[in-house]
Amino acid sequence: MSKSLYQHPPIGRRQALQAGAVSLLGLGTNHLASLQAESPISAPQRRIIFIFLSGGLGQHDSFDPKPNAPEEIRGEFQPIATRTPGLQICEHLPQLAQRSHLWSVVRSLTHPYNEHSQGHMVMLSGRSELPINFSPNGPKPTDHPSIASMVTQLTPVRNNLPPAIVLPEKLIHRTGRTIPGQFSGSMGGDFEPYFLNCCQFNGESYGAWPQYGFNHQRGEENPANLKFLTPSLELPEGYSQERLASRVGLLKQIERQQREFERLAEVEPFDRFQQRAISMLADSKIKKLFNVTQADGKTLDRYGRHTFGWSLLLARRLVEAGVSLVQVNLGNNETWDTHGNAFPHLKNYLLPPMDQAVSALLDDLNDRGLLQDTLVVMAGEFGRTPKIFGLPEHYALPGRDHWGAVQSVFFAGGGVQGGRIIGASDNLGAYPADDPQTPEDFAATIYHSLGIPRQSTWHDLLDRPLPVYHGTPITGLF
Repeated sequence: MSKSLYQHPPIGRRQALQAGAVSLLGLGTNHLASLQAESPISAPQRRIIFIFLSGGLGQHDSFDPKPNAPEEIRGEFQPIATRTPGLQICEHLPQLAQRSHLWSVVRSLTHPYNEHSQGHMVMLSGRSELPINFSPNGPKPTDHPSIASMVTQLTPVRNNLPPAIVLPEKLIHRTGRTIPGQFSGSMGGDFEPYFLNCCQFNGESYGAWPQYGFNHQRGEENPANLKFLTPSLELPEGYSQERLASRVGLLKQIERQQREFERLAEVEPFDRFQQRAISMLADSKIKKLFNVTQADGKTLDRYGRHTFGWSLLLARRLVEAGVSLVQVNLGNNETWDTHGNAFPHLKNYLLPPMDQAVSALLDDLNDRGLLQDTLVVMAGEFGRTPKIFGLPEHYALPGRDHWGAVQSVFFAGGGVQGGRIIGASDNLGAYPADDPQTPEDFAATIYHSLGIPRQSTWHDLLDRPLPVYHGTPITGLF
């Protein structure tokens, strides 16, 4: 196979900076289009919306109910029929039940980890083996690159937008600890996904605030007096495009000596994010994408006037505008970690806004003719224990603990055939009983949907070619 985009970064880092400077100086996207035309990609753009449920969604209480299991296994919720004969899901997902012809579920994804940071690492990178010197306390440069970073290296820039964007915020624990697995790790800082921080960190409020905000420990509503801060991309008053270009030119002159020092020290300059931000600032079309809270009332009512709805509406706009992968973290602070008060929290605060927003996303993509080329995936870092338990010292009501042995994963669009059940868990929902799948297969399904060839390689900081695929795309979906 001849060397292509998928065997090496499409252009060198120095060339990438030069290409970024074109848009920064106000020359427009037509110049970038001529650079992109040299890429071997000619097929229609394929896209991914990766919905990540940090904390871990319980399989019993969502897409794999066990109505015939003992009460301490099946839980409080009842199953309901979907549009697909033989497929039942939780009663608190009625809108998704009506749209089961658009999605399928894998009920047998498995990995060996029951700790949050380990689960995040393997599910966000698609690698079951933990990296060397892995630390649950924070990211390290030796970590596996995230799926979002892989897409950043392997897919082209379109319309001045990064190949991969993570929103509405980085995954941060209530203690302030940044959760590993989200970053570029051994791929190097040039390939970090673009983190679009729309939310102020709040260690006390969880869920789809303000409408569905709650507090895990206290088991009470906490709508949070916070705002969804879509980026302000307006130029400051008095700044014209020409003035912006001149200021950027001056900035580049000032930084020239620093860059030369970095070059001599064999350290790559890490100003890609600065360039991307100014590039977006100068593009009037792009800045309009972000004002999701100002969308028309009908659209806001469909998606929901809360962080889940705003985030997925923004994801739809971004993939339509040219972003290859948008990772949407539905819920800060390990929101789906339902150790206790599980059933009221799921019923009142978590499942309704997720059901509403994901259903609206599928309808919107379908109505716009985008669903066939946009894969929507939804997963957490693990599932939940089969047996319900109580921690009275922390929670008023019982819940389920961490459980990596099996979880249900949602797939829609991107060529996925709707209404299918892939694999199965056992009668207790504890372990795969049929067709087990791994995080490697999960990642391979994403790469396959993007059209990345199986022989593709990515390059680390030493420019060593390493395989992209470590698993097989999940058969039966496509």
